[in-house]
Amino acid sequence: MRKFIACLAVAALAAPAFADTLKEVTSKGIVLSAQGFELDVAYKADGTFAVSMVGDPTPLASGKWRIDGEKLCTSTDATPEECVAYPKDKKSGDSFDVTGAQGTATIKIK
Repeated sequence: MRKFIACLAVAALAAPAFADTLKEVTSKGIVLSAQGFELDVAYKADGTFAVSMVGDPTPLASGKWRIDGEKLCTSTDATPEECVAYPKDKKSGDSFDVTGAQGTATIKIK
C-alpha cells in the first residue's frame, strides 16, 4: 500500500509546469488528493521530499526532487524519476488537477 501511495504521489506530480509555480510548490509544499487519499508532500531545500497522510506526520515515502527548466522531477526508491510540468502562475492556496501515469489528482499548494 505504501508503494502504491508513493507511486501515486510521484505520478501525480508528473504533469505540465512553470518556474513560478514550481517555486511555490517546492517552498511551501502541497496536499495531493486522489483516489480517496490526501497526502502531504513536503519539499526540503536539500533536494529531498517526504510524503505522509494528511494529519499523520509519519512518512510513507521519501525521495529526491529537482527542477529541470520548467519541470519538477521526482523519484523515490520505488519509482524511477518522472518529470512533471504544472500550470503557470499558481500560488499558495491555489488548487488544480494534474494527470499522471496513475490517474488524475488534485494538487493544492500550501
